[in-house]
Amino acid sequence: MQHQPILAAVDLGSNSFRLQIARVENDQLYMLDNLREPVRLAAGLTDDKRLDKAAQQRALACLQRFGERLRDLPHEAVRAVGTNSLRVAKNAAEFLQQAESALGFPIEVIAGREEARLIYLGVAQGLPQSGSNRLVIDIGGGSTEFIIGRGLEPLKLESLYMGSVSYSQRYFPDGKITQSGLKHAELAARNELQIIVAEFSRGHWDEVLASSGTARVLCDILEQNGYSSGITRMGLELLREHLLNAGNAGGLELQGLKPDRILALPGGFAIMYAAFCELGIEQAQPSLCALREGVLHDLLGRFHHNDVRDVTAQQLMRRYHVDMRQAGRVAHLADLLARQFMEGLVNEDALRLLGWAASLHEIGISVAHSGYHKHTAYILANADMPGFSKKEQNRLSLLALAHRGGLEKMHGLLNTPEVLAQAMALRLAALFYRNRSDAELPAMQGRFSGAKFHLALTPGWLAQNPLTDAVLQEEAKQWKDLGVSVQVLEG
Repeated sequence: MQHQPILAAVDLGSNSFRLQIARVENDQLYMLDNLREPVRLAAGLTDDKRLDKAAQQRALACLQRFGERLRDLPHEAVRAVGTNSLRVAKNAAEFLQQAESALGFPIEVIAGREEARLIYLGVAQGLPQSGSNRLVIDIGGGSTEFIIGRGLEPLKLESLYMGSVSYSQRYFPDGKITQSGLKHAELAARNELQIIVAEFSRGHWDEVLASSGTARVLCDILEQNGYSSGITRMGLELLREHLLNAGNAGGLELQGLKPDRILALPGGFAIMYAAFCELGIEQAQPSLCALREGVLHDLLGRFHHNDVRDVTAQQLMRRYHVDMRQAGRVAHLADLLARQFMEGLVNEDALRLLGWAASLHEIGISVAHSGYHKHTAYILANADMPGFSKKEQNRLSLLALAHRGGLEKMHGLLNTPEVLAQAMALRLAALFYRNRSDAELPAMQGRFSGAKFHLALTPGWLAQNPLTDAVLQEEAKQWKDLGVSVQVLEG
């Protein structure tokens, strides 16, 4: 990638949408602008997990404003990520089409552990280097992330389905704070925490940091009302008494409590207090950095050939004992063919994704050789893959599934010229290297127009390689059933 002096991150959180813009100077990020709007997306999730119209309109209006601020930036300089509410909403795909149009940039919905990784990266970049283990807690509107890390390296990542907005709606309807409601909220959070207590309790970390809005609001309240310095268990217990005495979030009179945070405060408090109790925490310091800073630093790494997706692909290849030489052969040929098929419309992002798909297309062999492409597709769709969005994982999975076997399974799935060109390039590359050797291949020249592929080979090569000739003829018949023409010529 070329040098890009301005980078931007958009965080479509379950409570707030945030835009962070930074200047790149000597491989460092200097924050320029920060916008935040309390969209409260999680509040618009209906009982059947669909985003209601009001929440969608709030979100789209916000993204249009963000889009105006980002209008002059190139595509590769902006990364927008969606979190828990967009992970669980059944109509997320439909909404995202409108959201991307409003923003003017693609939006990635990231998995919970990927969100945790980016949060830790953002928090760690804002701290002095240390050899001690740090626990980071990030209470969002719909989910809460827990990370233990050392330096810039996350060691353990978890994302739990509990958030300040969702808990406030469920246990404190209309802002009412009762002894019963608070008890049920805390018990629900403590129950969620049981699955991580063994690995995240005291003894596994030396200090605790709390990031994002809920933590900063709680810290401001505790400090400005004289309850504690930072976030402490004693301070939280004093605040707990205050909340119960008030009886309603709307009637709270607390220094440091902003109006747009009032309704989400009880749920966020219950989760934080439960985390302190279950994990043995006595004190936590707020972090000024969180997800959006992590997204920016991750984006910066992509410009400096330090893309965590490359590391993830390499780790998967090692874990599943991939034949590195064969993966390299297929990746090289797939890239060559894809560039020819996409001539004039070459998309570097699409080529990089194809390269990862080619490198990983055989990881399913470690499960079973029979139907290994299906095992590969399942792994790529469902594995924790740091750096990759769910959309990218789904594309990798699709390409792996398409690279061998009958094509009837691909009906309706290869629905854009880009994915069709990627699939064809990977399938042909695997076909030409099915003997798994460095045998010299013919010169190839490919073209792609509409639904027609043309591949010209060195004259006489097919006659000398009758097995490959037969396979290519069968290949053309299979593609014809999908409405795609494949013509292999010599000369």
